[in-house]
Amino acid sequence: MRLLFLAVLRRHTGNAVTAQRVRDHLEAAGHVCILKDAFDFESPSEISNFIKAENLEAAVALHLYRGGRLLQGNGIPFGIIFGGTDLNEDVNQGDKNNVMGKVLEEARFAVAFTESMKETAQRQWLKYRKPDRSHWLSCARFMAQPRAKDKIYVQSQGIATVPNTAFNWNTFLQRSEINQSADNLHVFLLICGLRQVKDPLYLVDAFSEWHQEEPNVYMVIVGPEVDPVFTREVKAKVKRTPGVRLIREMAQEDLHAVMKNCFALVNSSVSEGMSAAILEAMDLEVPVLARNIPGNSAVVKHEVTGLLFSDPQEFVQLAKRLVSDPALEKTIIANGREYVRKYHSWQEERQTYRQLVRTLERSPED
Repeated sequence: MRLLFLAVLRRHTGNAVTAQRVRDHLEAAGHVCILKDAFDFESPSEISNFIKAENLEAAVALHLYRGGRLLQGNGIPFGIIFGGTDLNEDVNQGDKNNVMGKVLEEARFAVAFTESMKETAQRQWLKYRKPDRSHWLSCARFMAQPRAKDKIYVQSQGIATVPNTAFNWNTFLQRSEINQSADNLHVFLLICGLRQVKDPLYLVDAFSEWHQEEPNVYMVIVGPEVDPVFTREVKAKVKRTPGVRLIREMAQEDLHAVMKNCFALVNSSVSEGMSAAILEAMDLEVPVLARNIPGNSAVVKHEVTGLLFSDPQEFVQLAKRLVSDPALEKTIIANGREYVRKYHSWQEERQTYRQLVRTLERSPED
């Protein structure tokens, strides 16, 4: 099939990485998959023209609102992959909520990264509604499709890390203006696009206080400048905060090399779908400290596969404990690596998408 894949493709973001990986899965199954940025289109009519021009037969969208709304009514079958902000943020906005419910009804399949995400979608949009006579025809068309609650599949993100073997850690430290020996250094790495939902400033003050007590601990924030206004705020704050550094986005292979060399990976997001950075850190045998939110607690079990914190002070306490307790560090690393290998198989993810895309080839009655 000739497939359209719609996603927000900001460079070096989790959505872009996920979209590239899923496209690879679909192309490996023999499909032609054209990956396009959802922000390049303003309306379903623009998508319709593109579909006709490219002779596309089906589509997949990452993010129920940003991508899915553009596919409504275009006459081709499509599937949806839930993101994070669609279920955690956009769902609370009435107009977006209504649009997303209609998109989900029309989609042939939907993929959630966790059981929790699936349950959230079911609570929001798949409640039983007794149809009235005024829309019996649309209900009949909908009932010809698979039942909505049966079309949501849970497939965790598949993880494969590829650290750049030629990467120079000491050069990175110098570029980050960390002028200390790597042997006695503890770098806590925070990977995120600079936008408010990722909350990169959440830990900055508490971490800086710790740095001033122990000058060999640093926090390095790495990520693309997604929100220009918020980026200026982050830059200004970091510039005047000892012990915290800000680095622009990096190629994935280099970022994996940085991750492999750091002491721990940090996630301070307000909400997450499923953080690929957390899973990549586990795969690279790096301990994880993550904010205790549903998306993170779905993959991080406290004191088993990582450490969960509820406020900046608890983060510092847990970080100090991790630094001073090699046995805990070793346990978390071993458990995290085993968890990723067991539950986030790249090969299983490929097989799932190969099977799901086949539903786009059949008529709804099949």
